[in-house]
Amino acid sequence: MHRFSLHPVEIMETLQMVEKENLDIRTITMGISLSDCAHPDPRIACQKIYNKICRYAENLVKTGEEIESEYGIPIVNKRIAVTPISLIIGASEKYNCLDFAKALDKAAENVGVNFIGGFSALVHKGATKSDLDLIQAIPTALANTARVCASVNVGSTKAGINMDAVLQMGNIIKETAKLTTAEGGLGCAKLVVFCNAPEDNPFMAGAFHGVGEPEAVINVGVSGPGVVLNAVQKHPEADLGTLTEIIKKTAFKVTRMGELVGREASKRLKIPFGIVDLSLAPTPARGDSVAAILEAMGLETCGTHGTTAALAILNDAVKKGGSMASSYVGGLSGAFIPVSEDANMIAAVAKGALSIDKLEAMTCVCSVGLDMITVPGDTPAETIAAIIADEAAIGMINNKTTAVRIIPAPGKKVGEWVEFGGLLGRGIVMPVNRYASNDFVKRGGRIPAPLNALTN
Repeated sequence: MHRFSLHPVEIMETLQMVEKENLDIRTITMGISLSDCAHPDPRIACQKIYNKICRYAENLVKTGEEIESEYGIPIVNKRIAVTPISLIIGASEKYNCLDFAKALDKAAENVGVNFIGGFSALVHKGATKSDLDLIQAIPTALANTARVCASVNVGSTKAGINMDAVLQMGNIIKETAKLTTAEGGLGCAKLVVFCNAPEDNPFMAGAFHGVGEPEAVINVGVSGPGVVLNAVQKHPEADLGTLTEIIKKTAFKVTRMGELVGREASKRLKIPFGIVDLSLAPTPARGDSVAAILEAMGLETCGTHGTTAALAILNDAVKKGGSMASSYVGGLSGAFIPVSEDANMIAAVAKGALSIDKLEAMTCVCSVGLDMITVPGDTPAETIAAIIADEAAIGMINNKTTAVRIIPAPGKKVGEWVEFGGLLGRGIVMPVNRYASNDFVKRGGRIPAPLNALTN
């Protein structure tokens, strides 16, 4: 058995990071396969789903809290990811997708987690009837549940981009915003559109338990922007090579903590340890910002020229340092740039330094994609679809994961604010390009896979 140990000096450093630099474990996410819950009778299928989730995850929150208390390391979220539900409902006759969403929600509430991911469909090369039914049900499901998160994979490097699904998701996002108008379109914050979606991602809203995963697994997502920020601020004169070394060493320490917590949770829950996701995940709290790191590297404000290069340095250094600290790295592993969840990112948008176009460029070198971006409520579905297509194309061509989590805030105009609360933060409405993309996205069909897909 792998023996994991920490030097006393590492323990002291970790305690300092926790106390002064906002270091935490962002999430312990239990992945659960629901493949054995499929049943011709949808009521039986829903009951089996509820029972299995409750059985596997009944001690998840309690175990997380025990580790938190014993080690003094904050574990912010305990969550669940399940098999994409579109793969389960197809076995049932005359099913109602909302019933499945409610079964997930009820199970999540019973075991005490705040989010459950997996109300998902994978349609990058085409859609089955159950895929289409589930996608159509997403707005209602997200409006009528509190904890369910949805995701749809519309493209991959191997398959290309399903533009019919892309256009459909533009409309689904608009409908989701409409049905959650009273909460500023909050439903859209629980919906991600992916290209090259990873099967072991522990972060919401895009987590699901992939078909290549075991029966159950524990995946961990670390945070740590405050720790990296502190390290960068201590070396204002360092050249970029030296700065990279400093970030690598810091990422190593952060990841070691994630590995420790993940293996301990795995042992106590008697469920295999999966991966540590190396992502730097910001929060709206002061000093816990990815944008602040970029500014500490020498940029007057995030979004100015040089931002993409600075982010590339940061992202690469985090991966290099983190990968030395864990044998099993997966998920998304990079720097998240969710606008509403990052205080300095919000400030950069508010003063006009950061635009959607610049964010799109930044997503070429970092984790995920256009994340938690608020746009005017009257943005056409076709424009949202075109934004998704652009981001998916970056993922497809560069063989990386990209995604869009965008919120057309109902009734809101450019410059107005929307409060989402908690880790989701607050968003300022950003302008989109005012010229139409309708004819392009309505062509439909599938964008062919690029030449770099032919690697076999």
